[in-house]
Amino acid sequence: MSTDTASHGPRIYRGLNHKEGIGWIAGMTPVQAFLLIAVCAPALIAMSRNQWSATLGWGLFAAFVAVLILVPVHGRPAFRWLADLTMFQTGVLMRWSPWQSRAAAGLAGDRSEPDLPGVLARLEFPDGPEFLGSRICLIHDTAEGRWGATAKLTHSGVGMLSDDECERLASRLGSMLVGLGHREIVDRVSLCVRTVPDDGTEYSVWRDRHQRGDAPALARQVTAEIDRDVASVSVRTELFVTVSGTEEALRRPAKAAGGGITGRAYALYRLLEGVADGLRGLGVTSVTWLTSTGVAEAIKTGFNPAAAASLSFRHLTSPDPDGTVGLPISQAGPALAPTPAARAYHHDGFSSVSYAVQPPESGTIFGSLGPLLAVRTAGERRTLAVHYEILSAAEGSRVVKSDRFRNNVLVDAKAARGFNTTEIDSRRQRGAREQEAAVAAGHAVVRYTVASSITVPADWNVEDHAARLENDASGRFRLLRLELAQDSAFVAAALPVGIGLPRQKRAFTA
Repeated sequence: MSTDTASHGPRIYRGLNHKEGIGWIAGMTPVQAFLLIAVCAPALIAMSRNQWSATLGWGLFAAFVAVLILVPVHGRPAFRWLADLTMFQTGVLMRWSPWQSRAAAGLAGDRSEPDLPGVLARLEFPDGPEFLGSRICLIHDTAEGRWGATAKLTHSGVGMLSDDECERLASRLGSMLVGLGHREIVDRVSLCVRTVPDDGTEYSVWRDRHQRGDAPALARQVTAEIDRDVASVSVRTELFVTVSGTEEALRRPAKAAGGGITGRAYALYRLLEGVADGLRGLGVTSVTWLTSTGVAEAIKTGFNPAAAASLSFRHLTSPDPDGTVGLPISQAGPALAPTPAARAYHHDGFSSVSYAVQPPESGTIFGSLGPLLAVRTAGERRTLAVHYEILSAAEGSRVVKSDRFRNNVLVDAKAARGFNTTEIDSRRQRGAREQEAAVAAGHAVVRYTVASSITVPADWNVEDHAARLENDASGRFRLLRLELAQDSAFVAAALPVGIGLPRQKRAFTA
């Protein structure tokens, strides 16, 4: 996705959305091309020696292997499925996959040391210096060398907005991403939206504090019945944003600010106010950067939606006004994550199914992902996460030039050999030229991924609810179920820690 900042404001180029990893060699990656040549070589050698029976045998074998290498099945070629299945089963057989928290095992640990499963084990959560009256929790991804921070947002929603208002919000989002790209410190922004089954805990505490002793008994009874019926079907949403930057981008400003964790925190703090201002332009009414207890509670309620009620009750009834009664980071994870299943992720008495959301290449409008958050049954929880990565100006320029050159080579090669060019080839060629012109004018190239998940109690049939989510996406988006990687997909879709974008490949989404 690229951002156009022409006279009418930035907008999304509908038609310049490209998948990553499109191969240079007739659509094949270099590895696929090498394997294909290797399996075809025996047939070609036999043909050169006029050994026709051997040629036929090797040709059939090469055709079979080529299908396994090239033909995608639910997003992955058969060889990739085989490799992923081998790694998955190895983890299960070697007992690497099952996970149990220290608290569930009765082991003592440091309250400031995280105890998280799977891909989350690589994260650290040091406290930064004071910022706007509190010590913000930094999220340090030790595997990718990234530093980030998470904020909880309050937004009125976009469901009742007109198309013009949605277009205006999309323009402001593009402006915010372009501005971050020009700073070249924060290059990733992750938005996470989660529905929260509202059990009425906050209202119950408020009503107990304001209850009148002389109220009529009948009025009390009717009010209690209404509250009970409404609470069983009420749904709230919570919205988080996570911003992060690489160690390389933060090293110099962090050194100027004193170095270490404090220096990296100050380097991030200089961008946080600008991010908050950009979010307010998108309709966000409040931005609260989370402390370590806030991050712990966001992760805990992601794994266990039922924990939200007890945590909310603890805050509302605590006599400590400064909020230090929060959950320690050591208790943020689930108590138990048993042996993972291939098609679902089971955690703390809940089951989740996660998907990669594939928008149409023709583009979409702001707010069109809303149906994926439409809860169909009281008690289920839906989540949606959009992860953006803004490429630097130099990197974006290299990407669009490479994309334009590749598309021109493919079209010219087909034309020179007498093959017809398809409309898809022509559209990609035009889009690559327009995209290069936009980037040359100072606009940005943004990688993005979209993930969605649905969570239900473990004793429910999770497949029924997953089918309803797929029905809500039908005709709008394509949902790709991330089988054999449901634990990592759950983190990308439901937890506001900034994990969700794969490593950069040779080609980029633009």
